[in-house]
Amino acid sequence: MYDPTQLRTFLAVAQTLSFTQAARRLGLRQSTVSQHVRRLEDAAGRQLFSRDTHSVELTEDGEAMLGFARRILEVHEQATVFFSGTRVRGRLRFGASEDFVLTRLPEILEGFRYDHPEVDLELTVELSGTLHEQLAAGKLDLVLAKRRPEDPRGELVWRDDLVWIGAERLRLEAGRPVPLIVYPPPGITRARALETLEEQGRPWRIVCTSGSLNGLIAAARAGLGVMAHSRRLIPPGLFRLPDRAGLPELGKVDFVLVHGRRRGAAEDAANALAAAVLAGGERLRRRVG
Repeated sequence: MYDPTQLRTFLAVAQTLSFTQAARRLGLRQSTVSQHVRRLEDAAGRQLFSRDTHSVELTEDGEAMLGFARRILEVHEQATVFFSGTRVRGRLRFGASEDFVLTRLPEILEGFRYDHPEVDLELTVELSGTLHEQLAAGKLDLVLAKRRPEDPRGELVWRDDLVWIGAERLRLEAGRPVPLIVYPPPGITRARALETLEEQGRPWRIVCTSGSLNGLIAAARAGLGVMAHSRRLIPPGLFRLPDRAGLPELGKVDFVLVHGRRRGAAEDAANALAAAVLAGGERLRRRVG
């Protein structure tokens, strides 16, 4: 009933909330993407997206289709691998940013290991900036991380708002430097936070630096200060600061997949894992707990 090609297109649009971005990701024309979505909506008998000239949003039926589409494509991939007799194998060095520590990325990796038992998967969890450096140095084969604003590389997994977060009872005192909780350099959110405060002319001071997301969360829950973080991945016990706090807007952040330069078995394994991450991208937006 549901064409896998149309389902893949649907997932790409759902993850990017953009027909243009989905077309770029899939290497298709935008008109083809629109056609795939329209045919899937016809097959389902439901509208999956509400869209106008400025925005694209999932409808309630579209949210329901996400789960079905992922499961259908996962089973389709398993059947294809089983009956084709092909096996992805080799060593795969995968880097994921600290942002995904509390998400359902482990579920995606578990599914990948089940589908590709002959792949020797090595996971590195680090700051996004560090992962990009390791990838450029040939130490990683695939990276899932935030993208620097000036860096055009990478396949978009999703785009999110960067927001200021802190403990529920935290109050910033007018005229006092903003207390910042940050990753060490070359943290991408650290750089964005400092840049926006400097542009606003707002004084700041660093009250906590940690290379561990759990360390930053502990400091924020203790009410030591504020931190810049992805809106969809706000950890339990922390809250977005209201506009009346007077902090500058941080803008958008892109989470992307970037491939290394290795060829052969590593490239095949990286392509397979990238496909699994893109298919399960919605689970990355869901924190555990």
